[in-house]
Amino acid sequence: MSLTRRTFLKQMALAGSAAYLGACSRTTTAEHPPGSWQPAYAGLHAEGRLAERAEEAYRRFEHCELCPRRCGVNRRAGQLGFCNATDRVKVHSHQPHFGEELPLVGRRGSGTIFFSNCNLRCVFCQNWPIAHSGLGREVSDADLADMMLNLQERGCHNINVVTPTHVMPNIVNAVLIAAEKGLRLPICYNTGGYELVENIRLLDGIVDIYLPDLKFMDGAESALYATAGARDYPEMAQQAILEMHRQVGRVVTDDRGVALRGLMVRHLVMPNRVAGSREFVDWIATNLPKDTYVNIMAQYRVEHRAFEYEPIARAITSQEFLEAMERAHDAGLSNLDERSLSQAEVHRRRLM
Repeated sequence: MSLTRRTFLKQMALAGSAAYLGACSRTTTAEHPPGSWQPAYAGLHAEGRLAERAEEAYRRFEHCELCPRRCGVNRRAGQLGFCNATDRVKVHSHQPHFGEELPLVGRRGSGTIFFSNCNLRCVFCQNWPIAHSGLGREVSDADLADMMLNLQERGCHNINVVTPTHVMPNIVNAVLIAAEKGLRLPICYNTGGYELVENIRLLDGIVDIYLPDLKFMDGAESALYATAGARDYPEMAQQAILEMHRQVGRVVTDDRGVALRGLMVRHLVMPNRVAGSREFVDWIATNLPKDTYVNIMAQYRVEHRAFEYEPIARAITSQEFLEAMERAHDAGLSNLDERSLSQAEVHRRRLM
């Protein structure tokens, strides 16, 4: 049987995963963090300050400025802003996820909770039925806490809150409820990057792992493809990422290679260099330690409404991806995602 490109890429990904898992101890039985380790929120909870943070976060619903759009609506009164969310969280799904970065996935998966709605409007969104159309069901914060505890019971290595910006108060309150019932997994804040730095500061001592995108380096490109007219994405995302790094620093893993704490930055390479991948690398190299965990991704697909925009209505080329990866190498970035390195090898072979 001939080896198709899709099969080859799948085999490469599986090989990378196998290499990672093979490095882990085969005699390890504990799936949760080591007993001596505590998540950041455990300290706040012990001091009685986690409840104060939840109350402070909930007050932000009353004049919503949970993202740079600063809609100012009273979501507690049912008013809707850009994201179409009230103060009641809507969840699409929760499950162990094995497609995340390997330090998050480990052996038992990252415990992802996918929230409906989004403060971005990326025309190339791969999850647009969830993020744009809001598919999902409303749940209470107590139900959200139970989801976190269920993922812990299933052996997941972390609680990975996906698209959290507009529901940050619900997440903080759910962490409070779950902590009182025995939650002890790290919280991974998996964001598109369009954040207000003052809201990230509120999460200091609550979030253990930050996983932000830095999608665009040029405001005009962001306004066209991601933020629906708003040109401040690069500035807002960069400020937020610097604050995230101040809080959690470089990635720290346990003896199995599973992440416990730290900053992990994602960047999606796009056609015709519209995402500014070279500028992204230069910004990381200038503003963060060279061993910051960086995932330069080659998974761009023409999704949702991307076909309506000629510059992004095609897949990326091998040359475009390799240009970004080679820039990262030349800039001295030393902690690149293993899968992105494997993908670079695939793309190099295609050009041979």
